[in-house]
Amino acid sequence: MGFNCGIVGLPNVGKSTLFNALTQTASAQAANYPFCTIEPNVGRVAVPDPRLDALTRIGKSQKTVPTSLEFVDIAGLVRGASKGEGLGNQFLANIREVDAIVHVLRCFEDGDITHVEGSVDPVRDAETVETELMLADLDSLEKRAYGLVKRARGGDKEAIAQMALIDPIKAALEAGKPARTAIPKGEEVAVSRLQLMTSKPVLYVANVEEASAATGNEFSARVFEKAKAEGAQAVVVSAAIEAEISQMAADDRAEFLSSLGLEDSGLDRIIRAGHTLLGLITYFTVGPKEARAWTILKGMKGPQAAGVIHGDFERGFIAAETIGFDDFVALGGEQGAKEAGKMRVEGKEYVVKDGDVMLFRFNV
Repeated sequence: MGFNCGIVGLPNVGKSTLFNALTQTASAQAANYPFCTIEPNVGRVAVPDPRLDALTRIGKSQKTVPTSLEFVDIAGLVRGASKGEGLGNQFLANIREVDAIVHVLRCFEDGDITHVEGSVDPVRDAETVETELMLADLDSLEKRAYGLVKRARGGDKEAIAQMALIDPIKAALEAGKPARTAIPKGEEVAVSRLQLMTSKPVLYVANVEEASAATGNEFSARVFEKAKAEGAQAVVVSAAIEAEISQMAADDRAEFLSSLGLEDSGLDRIIRAGHTLLGLITYFTVGPKEARAWTILKGMKGPQAAGVIHGDFERGFIAAETIGFDDFVALGGEQGAKEAGKMRVEGKEYVVKDGDVMLFRFNV
């Protein structure tokens, strides 16, 4: 089960630097001019989860396998992208294909790095990008509606249903509001098929100078205000620091972060926030060979969760031996949980919880 987040923003805001640090590669060219990233760069990163280390230790597992998340570095958008300005059409197509948007906003002054708008204003920049996405979404819906109206007037039930889905979203876009503010209740899956960019969840990343990495600054404070007003999430990072950390040995990172007044890296916060943004949770399997994290959508039932491991597990699902993470750790593992009556046998209707340690029974 693959999930991905597209990293977007204006040129020269630190997107590619952040992507390089995320994937600990130099696959995305970071340069001081617009459009240096011509093709989207894709990288998979491990989702940091200290619970997995505890399970590995208790289960005496030979190997630890974290779950992962995919990030796509999409070249910078500019004003007019919805009409093809810059490399607009290509970039907009790339954004349509991702599950969530990580919007990087420049929150630092630096005379050596050109700002495409001539000044630093993260809220203006966010609105510039979102306006282009809304205009492109509106154009997409207008084209779709054009072919549906005549059919709907003729009584075509499918066309009528499609128009009922499209009309409130189109009205929101015309009023300058993103599609995600007008999705009819229960129609999330249907709306996702429309591939509207502004229907996707958004995480704002305030990219600050090194001195503000721990506390943020006046620019990032405005980003957080915007996120709060929208019910969105925001994190503060310093892409420059993250790039430096990504080149360090693992043992040196904690000490370096501590010297900066940071408990964890900004990248870890982005990855965790991206995981939450997509509505994902994690369950675990533990054995002598490996302790492994598995990503599923929140609300999935036992058979669906089992299917993430292998389709046969879902088709032949019988039951799942399930132990909560806290019980597994407190009672020293599977045997202790069994003896204390904390292992449950759950059936096909069980909704998997974040942190469940599971063993599936199946028969194909």
